[in-house]
Amino acid sequence: MTRKTLVQKTLEFDSPERIPRQIWILPWADDHYPDFTQRLRMTFPDDVVQTPVYYRKPPVISGNKYKSGYYVDEWGCEFKNIHEGLMGVVQKPLIADPMHYHDLKTPETILTLDVEEIKRFCKYTDQFTLAGNFQRPFERFQFIRTMELAFMDLAVEPPGLKELLNVIHQHYCKEVESWAETPVDAIYLMDDWGTQHGLITSPDIFRKYFKPMYKEYVEIAKQYGKYVFMHSDGAISEIIPDLIELGIDALNSQLFCMNIQELAEKHSGKLTFWGEIDRQHMLPDCSQEEIEHAVYQLFQLFYKKGGVIAQCEFGPGAKPENVWTVFETWNRLTHE
Repeated sequence: MTRKTLVQKTLEFDSPERIPRQIWILPWADDHYPDFTQRLRMTFPDDVVQTPVYYRKPPVISGNKYKSGYYVDEWGCEFKNIHEGLMGVVQKPLIADPMHYHDLKTPETILTLDVEEIKRFCKYTDQFTLAGNFQRPFERFQFIRTMELAFMDLAVEPPGLKELLNVIHQHYCKEVESWAETPVDAIYLMDDWGTQHGLITSPDIFRKYFKPMYKEYVEIAKQYGKYVFMHSDGAISEIIPDLIELGIDALNSQLFCMNIQELAEKHSGKLTFWGEIDRQHMLPDCSQEEIEHAVYQLFQLFYKKGGVIAQCEFGPGAKPENVWTVFETWNRLTHE
């Protein structure tokens, strides 16, 4: 069985031979534990991989998003970073007023994918491939307006708000289609909707402005026979039914921010839970025995002849031995 087939059987609840895995190793971890991260990758190779992005015309960027200082991305949003190995924060709006939505220049170079190079990559891997770019309308809106102004806009609904959001959305529709026309297995959506205790906005705002956007992305993907994977941090239990309704196939979320027993009772068997083990408390602070218990708990709650991808993030504060234990335990479950 190829790794691609393994993941497909997992998404279809079709009794895969083992639980597929993916390790998210942040640049911070590579900087602090280079020998360990190399051994981790070799011992527990990924079954899911994000396809490298090949462009015929590279986008214009400035700086390095994971280095201290300033980084300007392909949209022109400027991030200030004070922590090596992590991504910075936008402090000044790219668009000063939503009414100036017509001034927003979308990065058309991102649509100039080198399809032949992407085909070549997909042909020579047996891994399940995600699109190299992800679509993030909620976060992109925050990058363009800053987080503070974006939330104020959504609360006050000033003139130009819908038009600005639509400019972002129409670009992402083109991005989804450009990737859907390649041989990748899945489109990749990403927006953080949660805080530690609940949604970052009301579910009404999610459903009014952003759910229709995701619906269109999913429809485009499904027209091309693609799966849809989504990442969203925080306590997002209020909108998981919406994501299932939209047709999201796999969801990466911070399960331990939520009531995992309740999540399993309501949603296991309806979509694949793509990780994770708590990176804020468990990976930095727990014993290896406690990590083992957490993995067993997720397996018992969420595995339904599939529906689980073993995943966690190796980032700031995580103990290397705990990250190792996560995947060693999933591996052991594979053989039990």
